[in-house]
Amino acid sequence: MKTSLLALSFVLAAAVAGQAQTTIKTKVKPANGPSEKTKTTLPTASATPAPSSARIEERANALTENMRQGLALTPQQVEKVRQINLTSVRNMETASNRYKADLPNLNRMAQDIGASRVAALKDVLTPEQFNRYQQKREQKMGVPSTRGAQGNAAPGLPASRGEE
Repeated sequence: MKTSLLALSFVLAAAVAGQAQTTIKTKVKPANGPSEKTKTTLPTASATPAPSSARIEERANALTENMRQGLALTPQQVEKVRQINLTSVRNMETASNRYKADLPNLNRMAQDIGASRVAALKDVLTPEQFNRYQQKREQKMGVPSTRGAQGNAAPGLPASRGEE
């Protein structure tokens, strides 16, 4: 009796663990069209360690403080941006823990989370702040500007004055 009861509890525990899921919702607002919503459900793996909430908050707060200084955020914007950053960092930690061995899915999730974050920030920031944010983001990510890495104009762009 005890053995069958123990076996039943293991089966139930496995069934409950197998049904646990995490859902990540993203919403992207293109400039000229309606917003696009995506919903991705991630299975919860029992062997995946939960990210430390203190570490997540620390990273989100550091991002927020950097943005507060660089974009001159108002106190109301700081709290909204902190919530956006906290959600994004938490979702990225969850995705990276789930997809450690599946880089294509991890990259796709990172792009979805990043697009969702940018769309949410666009709703909170002023147009000037958002433009400054995008410029800093492009610099950080190494997106080429109008000049190539060697000082030449990027292909397809006209050369600036004095270089013709």
